[in-house]
Amino acid sequence: MKTVEQTRSRTVTILWIFTATIAVVGHGWPIQAAEKPNIIFFIADDVSQEDFGCYGHPSIKTPNVDALAASGMRFENAYLTTSSCSPSRCSIITGRYPHNTGAPELHVKLPDTQIRFPELLRKAGYHTVLSGKNHMFGNQDRAFDKISDGGGPGKEQDWVGLVRDRPKDKPFFFWFASTDAHRDWRINNDAPTYNNDNIVVPPFLVDTDVTREDLTGYYHEVSRFDHHVGLVTAELKKQGVLDDTVIVIAADNGRPFPRCKSRLYDSGIKTPWIVHYPRVVQSSTVSKSLISAIDLSATCLELAGVEQPACVQGQSFLPILKDPKAEVRQLIFSEHNWHVYKNHERMVRFGDFVFIKNNYADQPNLCYESDTKFPAGEELWKAHAAGKTTPQQQQVFANPCPEEELFKLSEDPNQLTNLVFDPEHAKQLDQARRMLGYWTEQTGDTIPDNPTPNRHAPPRIEDGKIIPAGKGNARSSRSQMPGEAKNATKINDPGPIRLQD
Repeated sequence: MKTVEQTRSRTVTILWIFTATIAVVGHGWPIQAAEKPNIIFFIADDVSQEDFGCYGHPSIKTPNVDALAASGMRFENAYLTTSSCSPSRCSIITGRYPHNTGAPELHVKLPDTQIRFPELLRKAGYHTVLSGKNHMFGNQDRAFDKISDGGGPGKEQDWVGLVRDRPKDKPFFFWFASTDAHRDWRINNDAPTYNNDNIVVPPFLVDTDVTREDLTGYYHEVSRFDHHVGLVTAELKKQGVLDDTVIVIAADNGRPFPRCKSRLYDSGIKTPWIVHYPRVVQSSTVSKSLISAIDLSATCLELAGVEQPACVQGQSFLPILKDPKAEVRQLIFSEHNWHVYKNHERMVRFGDFVFIKNNYADQPNLCYESDTKFPAGEELWKAHAAGKTTPQQQQVFANPCPEEELFKLSEDPNQLTNLVFDPEHAKQLDQARRMLGYWTEQTGDTIPDNPTPNRHAPPRIEDGKIIPAGKGNARSSRSQMPGEAKNATKINDPGPIRLQD
């Protein structure tokens, strides 16, 4: 006859086996249901995908990010939903397209009605912290136990302390948001400095000493972001929790130079995306599968065992972490709305092709901050005024802009040759138009009848001279925003995920 203690022990054992079995069957990977991984999301500011060593940059030193990639998974085809600071961050934290968040334009606060996925983690018992650049809401928010300015030139100074002093009885989620590499440059001893000989000048910029000097500051700040990623990683290792922590490396938009930040070319919209999580990714792996930044929300919620709300439009990329050849989406959609100047561009990536539709083709497609205000942009405008720009550099100044652009990435990685009028690619053009049309309708995207006006008159060339941008306010009056006419903030449809006939 069994004792009470023997019966209790047998019952506990059965319950443990049952719980573990649910975890294996439900997720397809061996992790107990009671275990919730820690999560750290590192987001750089104005950094293009190609500007890390692990993505092939020959000069910029990023040993810490490279090390995480060397023992984790590096995504070749990760895309943002917009290449503009605050709309991108609001999109990531909600798992929704910008026009569905209610904050699709620069400097628009995320509405309180929008669910932030860290708030769901917090309700599930996570200790949640945002440190560094916020640009989404105020210094208090229901999603986070603590919001910190970060400190230091890149707002990364308190990251290690936050990890060290966290509650040890809870899983944690840290949103570590650097201001590196946002202008103006602030050089310190946390990262190497670069000279003009180390610089790789992209073909759409003018190769001058001034441009190269401007890029040296950018390189330094990318390396400083890497330095602080390394400090946090070392602290996790010291605490013995590195292997229990999901680390994701990303950026909010492309580098702050002409034809990058705010644009829908890969230099502006493609993000670094590195995931380090030894429980699932056990060796160095590269995935070419398409993912969107809005997929972070669904993935973190699934990893934490938290039910995904209907409002999340992203798709979990956990299947890709288990198999780098897995496919969770065949389509990527991105948008470009007001960022100092009026804009309404839309992009779809499918297979080897990118299609861009410009709904305000009657004006130059500019981003004041990167195109004219700083040295590399000023050099480009000087060359333009003197009639010395190459065809690759002249695209920035197109007015009117092409209404449609189609690029084949394997043959044209810088997206400089428009194939819209090439009959050989008529099938792909038709596919792109249809997919973008479906997404527009299903997600409630609209072109405003009364859009937010330009903050100020854009610069122009008259008689070979640069007429600088006019004076303007920090934020001009807002009229109708994309999606507003269809009440898109209430729409949860993710749009097409796979190619359709």
